[in-house]
Amino acid sequence: MGNIIGWGHNKFGRNDTQSTEDMIAEVVSEAISHAQVDPKDIDNIVVGTFNNGFQKQDFHGALPAINCEVLKHVPSLRVENACATGSAAIHTALNSIEAKRSKLNLVVGVEKMTDRSTKEAGDILLGASYRKEEDKIDGGFAGVFAQITDTYFQRYGDQTKYLSKIAAKNHKNGAVNPYAHMQVDLGFDFCNKMSEKNPLVAPPLKRSDCSMISDGAAALIIADDELALEAEKAISFKARVQMNDLMPMSKRDKTEFRGASLSWKKALSDAQVNLMDLSFVETHDCFTIAELIEYEAMGLSQRGEGYKVLEEGTVYKDGKLPINPSGGLKAKGHPVGATGVAQLVELWTQLSNKSGSRQLTNQHLNLGLAHNVGGTGGTCVISILESNQA
Repeated sequence: MGNIIGWGHNKFGRNDTQSTEDMIAEVVSEAISHAQVDPKDIDNIVVGTFNNGFQKQDFHGALPAINCEVLKHVPSLRVENACATGSAAIHTALNSIEAKRSKLNLVVGVEKMTDRSTKEAGDILLGASYRKEEDKIDGGFAGVFAQITDTYFQRYGDQTKYLSKIAAKNHKNGAVNPYAHMQVDLGFDFCNKMSEKNPLVAPPLKRSDCSMISDGAAALIIADDELALEAEKAISFKARVQMNDLMPMSKRDKTEFRGASLSWKKALSDAQVNLMDLSFVETHDCFTIAELIEYEAMGLSQRGEGYKVLEEGTVYKDGKLPINPSGGLKAKGHPVGATGVAQLVELWTQLSNKSGSRQLTNQHLNLGLAHNVGGTGGTCVISILESNQA
């Protein structure tokens, strides 16, 4: 199916010194070096970026070769799939390998968001929602998820405390991640209380409930099985699935990510594993309510009872199924096109026992899953990676 043999990742956050092109050059160079491959052997390139007006420069598929000219004649394309753009790029590369059209792929995910004002960025991100019906929602994309939160609260009761627990958990994890936008353990009390530093953004969501607008890039070198045998370290794809759902929220239950639920079921079935066979998960916490609903979509709890896995400690680093040991989008930041690629970097480092101070140590790590969501659940992409180490 495919094997990750190298990666590159820059620090997410506000980056006033690098352009999109510069960030791509940095992570491409790092990934090639880490994989110990000759760039002339790369025979396919896929670049994922949402853009939609964040940058005037488009045609991102052509950018990797500018600073690595040996790539100038390698076929390269840009893909976009809302917030699941990075995973779309990865799965596009895997399609090429599985079709035997290529053997060694370079995948890049990138986004340069902070050149735009918060208001401009919010409007650009609304392009991942159904503008025909959702364009005028107050608060931009945060307002869209505030509506999801309101509906969930109306049906299942006020879950503010548990959303704050999710935020605190992920910021604690992200505090020891050198790639994270925010490396601060905010604590539950801060996340749970509205304050000058933690105001309401789109009621009932506070700033601590929302992932950050960030700049960032990540890259992977993905090899077929034959080339992976020559690599110093290869982490293999065990399953990969994409499921979609209707884009308009008016046409589906806001409190259920049905596409995600179907994706999880199929991915686990394809991998021939159970949920609790997984060692850990990186899931798409663009807003804390998203992570709560995703607990239910993955089957950790019944609908409306996602809070129970927080009470039981299941999803903490020392729990039975750690969720977002990287800090997730909440702490790492969410440079849209880079997120899905960065999630697999985290899977690779954890499964290789090379995550430094954020390394999970409570169990033998052999299976990691990344769940990348586009829009408000309009697309859900899952990748399961397996370590081949004894």
